[in-house]
Amino acid sequence: MDTEDHKALREAVAALGKRHGRETDTMQLWSEAGKLGYLGVNLPEEHGGGGGGISELSIVLEELGAAGCPLLMLVVSPAICGTVIARFGTDTQKEEWLPGLSDGTRRMAFGITEPDAGSNSHRITTTARKDGTDWLLTGRKVFVSGVDIADATLIVGRTEDARTGRLKPCLFIVPRDTPGFTRRPIDMELNAAEKQFELVLDDVRLPADALVGDEDAGLLQLFAGLNPERIMTAAFAIGMGRHALAEAIGYARDRTVWNTPIGAHQAIAHPLAQAHIELELARLMMQKAAALYDAGDDMGAGEAANMAKYAAGEACVKAVDQAVHTLGGNGLTREYGLARLITAARVARIAPVSREMILNYVSHQTLGLPKSY
Repeated sequence: MDTEDHKALREAVAALGKRHGRETDTMQLWSEAGKLGYLGVNLPEEHGGGGGGISELSIVLEELGAAGCPLLMLVVSPAICGTVIARFGTDTQKEEWLPGLSDGTRRMAFGITEPDAGSNSHRITTTARKDGTDWLLTGRKVFVSGVDIADATLIVGRTEDARTGRLKPCLFIVPRDTPGFTRRPIDMELNAAEKQFELVLDDVRLPADALVGDEDAGLLQLFAGLNPERIMTAAFAIGMGRHALAEAIGYARDRTVWNTPIGAHQAIAHPLAQAHIELELARLMMQKAAALYDAGDDMGAGEAANMAKYAAGEACVKAVDQAVHTLGGNGLTREYGLARLITAARVARIAPVSREMILNYVSHQTLGLPKSY
């Protein structure tokens, strides 16, 4: 259940989203949301944020999505990058980045996926090696959102453990115009305001203070960003599903073919009711995951965040499909804007981790079943 503060936040963001709608200029909406304090609602007050958590930020993304104008970079800039810097960054990094991430004047992308690693973060080959006090970063990343509009990218690389010789994950802030850091847009069928990029890092030289947090913290810092990413992806999916469902409900109330609105027929009404139920159930799991994360329970949040992302992705796809079916031919017209969601809804099933890998996680970590890999 929403608290009174959460209800007020939800209503305010919903009003903002309604003013903009699905044809809005994304950059304009981002700027306005930043000025109103919504983009940094999860970041520390001492650095310009709202002092809340992922619970509050997920409300912002869900309500903008429900209004038809989700901001994908909310998943990345304040949720992943802002959270990691707030938890593990140096005082200098916090002072440099958090105020701008909070008010939307600065953005940060996140690069983890690699061409040959997929969902296996242990196969990441982007490596960082010491050169005096500097770091040299070399590797490739793919499907990195919004690099062209981001001031920097938080790159997941690997460094060698001096004691064991094994590679361990580390996070580096790479400013957009750093020499050796190049990007190439990926030609996507998905029509989204935020573009996808392949990145190449060719001996990118970074100062010592580009490293975020402790060199030995490894997976702890990485998952401090990945759990919010899953929760926010769930919010993205739930908002999109709600938007599609609202369009279908309005249409079913008004569209009359056999002397009564089509929404009176159970073949139309029941699937819409089922879609609503599944979205609400997914939202409950998302709220549980956010509450656990905000309470500092990283282990509990990991399980719940994966479940929330899975449930929301499935519910979103079903809601969008049913909305399109409800409108029939009109569901494929530009006027109603539902056809574009057919592709967009699949994003929540695929990214940031596939539903199959989530099922693997639950079967291994929750059910205690053996691994096949």
